[in-house]
Amino acid sequence: MRQLLLLRHAKSDWDDPRLSDHARPLNARGRRAAAAMAQAMRELRLSPDLVLVSSARRTLQTLEALTPFEDGPLVEPMDDLYLAPWQRLLDLLRGVPETVRSVLLIGHNPGLHQLGLALMGPAENSPNATRLAEGYPTGTLSEFAIASPWHLLEPEAARLIRFLPPRDLPAANMESPR
Repeated sequence: MRQLLLLRHAKSDWDDPRLSDHARPLNARGRRAAAAMAQAMRELRLSPDLVLVSSARRTLQTLEALTPFEDGPLVEPMDDLYLAPWQRLLDLLRGVPETVRSVLLIGHNPGLHQLGLALMGPAENSPNATRLAEGYPTGTLSEFAIASPWHLLEPEAARLIRFLPPRDLPAANMESPR
């Protein structure tokens, strides 16, 4: 069984209109949410073998907040993940080496949300599936179990294990000191 972790970057900062979308950093709320997600991932023992991360500043800062991982995964920043549609994300996952058991993909909406919906398919009926269908907030992690080899990954071929938005993590909701 393979594991796919989809993580949408944490909340980004829109305060500087001179920055391109690609260069936007995390805001304070995003940094808190990413740190809380790192703690949750450690507690859940979610440690990927491979991290595929968009080259955007906010995704790289989200990854930075998650590290170090217990097993020291291979990390691949990829320009191709920046705002990629779900079909491109699926193609990239099909190229993952078969020796990789667990992949963490850190990216953007709407592609990440649409990939999650495509992988679980319309037949999945669970509270987590309902929450995923409603949206994919910034900083949210979803975990899928996949039985097929990576190169054969198709829509409706995964089982949603968990859907974890930052609002479910107490540490992400703490006010920052002034």
